[in-house]
Amino acid sequence: MAKKVAGQLKLQVPAGAANPSPPIGPALGQRGINIMEFCKAFNAATQEMEKNAPIPCVITYYQDKSFTFTMKQPPVSYYLKKEAKLKSGSSEPGRTTAGSITKAQVRTIAEAKMKDLNAADVEGAMAMVEGSARSMGLEVTG
Repeated sequence: MAKKVAGQLKLQVPAGAANPSPPIGPALGQRGINIMEFCKAFNAATQEMEKNAPIPCVITYYQDKSFTFTMKQPPVSYYLKKEAKLKSGSSEPGRTTAGSITKAQVRTIAEAKMKDLNAADVEGAMAMVEGSARSMGLEVTG
């Protein structure tokens, strides 16, 4: 018989840096999920990834207090800031530009995020990434 799902929890956790301190500990603890078990499993699953990259994670927890989790790719904004070598986007997007990014860089990001995006092909994914770049105040060149 299948396990009875009690709920789902979405968290964004730095790769390889899950620990029981807030916000992870309280979010898991109040749902009866074993915090250290999650931290160990998450850190083991993300050890090959870039350290401290924000990883969106969906945790499905069951009534018997067990859980499973799925990880996604880091957000597009993380990739954009990394490619443009920025700390943050523009404080006034549309008026001031924080930097620029090339079409080749946009394609690289779109290919990396393809499985998480709701796009039929790479060109559609590129359009989504370009929109995110514009909303951050980045100029798309080339």
